[in-house]
Amino acid sequence: MQPIRICTRQSELALWQANYVKESLQSLYPAMEIHLHKVISEGDRTIDIPLHQVGGKGLFLKELETALLEGKADLAVHSMKDVTVNLPSDLIIPVICPRDDPRDAFVSNRYDSLDDMPEGSNVGTCSLRRTSQLKAVYPHLDFSNLRGNVNTRLSKLDAGQYDAIILAVAGLKRLGYENRIREAISPEISLPAVGQGAIGIECRADDRKMRDLIAPVNDPDSEILISAERKVNALLNGGCHAPVAVFAEHLTDQPEVKIRLRAVVGELDGSNLLKSERIGAHQFSEALAEEVADDLISQGASVILQRYNDD
Repeated sequence: MQPIRICTRQSELALWQANYVKESLQSLYPAMEIHLHKVISEGDRTIDIPLHQVGGKGLFLKELETALLEGKADLAVHSMKDVTVNLPSDLIIPVICPRDDPRDAFVSNRYDSLDDMPEGSNVGTCSLRRTSQLKAVYPHLDFSNLRGNVNTRLSKLDAGQYDAIILAVAGLKRLGYENRIREAISPEISLPAVGQGAIGIECRADDRKMRDLIAPVNDPDSEILISAERKVNALLNGGCHAPVAVFAEHLTDQPEVKIRLRAVVGELDGSNLLKSERIGAHQFSEALAEEVADDLISQGASVILQRYNDD
């Protein structure tokens, strides 16, 4: 059998994710040869400009997907929160790996939580989703752009450029920086991004052999949740760098396991947060997604998102 080529970005976190997939496949197929094909994405090149100002159209995907389409790689590994609403027609993401902690993380060298920060404190984040939600609860704080990989962002914090920064819990844990997390922010305060904490594997749609080979890595529970989140985002045409949050979770404290699906669309200054929530059986997840999206659209979500449309 020919070696499998996994395309990945070169950031430390991206390489962790690619190696996670590699090791998962290697445990299933010990004799198989698996290589990493490393590329630099446009999102990695434009690290000083807010994502929504540089288009956001798959800034972390284009080069990886090109490698797939040109036959230079067999698989591409993505953080699902960076995956665009619409994929190229020749590509598919048939595998969602088990989701890690989807929450946002408060990281600071001076304060234990957002509640402890005094007026005018500077909080770094590149996410419009985080800014809109946190500004609604903490209007006295200043939120400024923060780009770069995890290490770069932590370095900027340590250099005193920010009083605190907001990152993803999952990314910090994967890189061994869990001790830097001062607080995991409740979804009641900052609803996670679509797909946050989940890793997806992309391949060519017509490559049945590869799809069958990676199928055992798929986590059905995570796939249901991520699919519901992405469905809401697709119906909203929200993109992956707009002020929209969608989070699905299994409710296991009921006689029948159900899905709780929540979404938020907000003005960047936190002045207006549109919210919707539905609970239902997992087999009706698509219908729940449609109801949540329709509800938000009826509240005026399209007017807000049109200004940040990146897909």
